[in-house]
Amino acid sequence: MPEPLVAPSLLAADHGDFLGGVRCVEQAGLGWLHLDIMDGHFVPNISFGPQVVADLRPRTRLHFDVHLMLTHPQRYVEAFVKAGADRITVHVEAEHDVAATLRAIKAAGLPAGLALNPDCDPARALPFLSEVDLVLCMTVFPGFGGQAFIPSVLDSLRQIDAERRRAGHAFRLEVDGGINVETGRQCRRAGADTFVTGTAFFQAPDRRAFAESVIA
Repeated sequence: MPEPLVAPSLLAADHGDFLGGVRCVEQAGLGWLHLDIMDGHFVPNISFGPQVVADLRPRTRLHFDVHLMLTHPQRYVEAFVKAGADRITVHVEAEHDVAATLRAIKAAGLPAGLALNPDCDPARALPFLSEVDLVLCMTVFPGFGGQAFIPSVLDSLRQIDAERRRAGHAFRLEVDGGINVETGRQCRRAGADTFVTGTAFFQAPDRRAFAESVIA
């Protein structure tokens, strides 16, 4: 299984100082930055678009883990590829041909991910597991940071991890929402290896120690 890692979410950083948020992640010794792209339609909030990604790209070597929470993600794959995304994740529930969108991401040379909301039947992801590099189980309903972790998602993690092991897949299993030291460890026991954390990371007195504790 993949080595565990923490990917802080830029959504929880100071929106007046995104570069400062990037530096916090770097100073914590981490390699990934999670970028939540929201359209105000698929989720009830608007975050930022490809221009923010493009402006940050030359200023850091962090791996840009771009999560498209968009109704029509297929329309924006090219824009985020050009902006400097290192991987792109789309939702199985969105209005698109999931297989075609995953193919478009991979045709652009990027790893492709598939995300599921907390109330999504994990069986919906099964037909695509051989095509993806990452599966993201949302542990809150996406839209806003600082929400409480939804424990029922642990069952989805276990099911997807069991299928990953059975079929010998190598994709990462990511969680996002309400992730702190306690919930991160619960998710890891359920099979997760990639931990998106926002509020808990940026508010931690020692961010490096926090990240190390999540995957300890």
